[in-house]
Amino acid sequence: MLPLSSLPPVIRVWGSAGLATLLILAGPEARAAEQVVFVSGAFRRSIPVADLERLARTGEAVGLLGDALRLGGRDPAEVGKLLNHRVTLPLVQTTRLLSTRFGESALERLSGILYPLKAPPVGMVALRSATILGIEDGSGTLSAVGFLRAYPNEEVAINLPALQSALAGLSGMGHVVKEFLESDLGSNLERIQEPGPPAAP
Repeated sequence: MLPLSSLPPVIRVWGSAGLATLLILAGPEARAAEQVVFVSGAFRRSIPVADLERLARTGEAVGLLGDALRLGGRDPAEVGKLLNHRVTLPLVQTTRLLSTRFGESALERLSGILYPLKAPPVGMVALRSATILGIEDGSGTLSAVGFLRAYPNEEVAINLPALQSALAGLSGMGHVVKEFLESDLGSNLERIQEPGPPAAP
């Protein structure tokens, strides 16, 4: 892992500020997610991240996770593959995208679904930090397990009603994604390069 001082300034700002804020709020021992907590009103059920990592590593689901997959008729091995699936995300370009109006809007919406259990107001900071640090740890790739390992809070909550509402609205999101991809930002995103040395006069 690269030392923080060697990273571009914008990454140091988001990564350091995000981690500092969350560690202050969550306590000195919070370094990564340890529990995924499913929340629906007064209902709460926790699944240890270690169980998710075990599923990703071996394809074996244990405890509450095993029960949930069994009741849902899901194949643990297939879910394990999903947890391991890596998406290639260039670190600098992703960091810049998360700082755009589009990125901020996406983070804001997602932070209503996934947030630190005891510090919901800093959900956007946690998402940004976990994404950037997860990509760095994954050498330019990010998986679900990698995201949780980088999440700077012990308990990450998933708001089930908000998640269900978001999933129900996904069918109408196609045109939004299409408009983004056809916009100047979307079409030029892959061309964004890390700033290099100034050109010689």
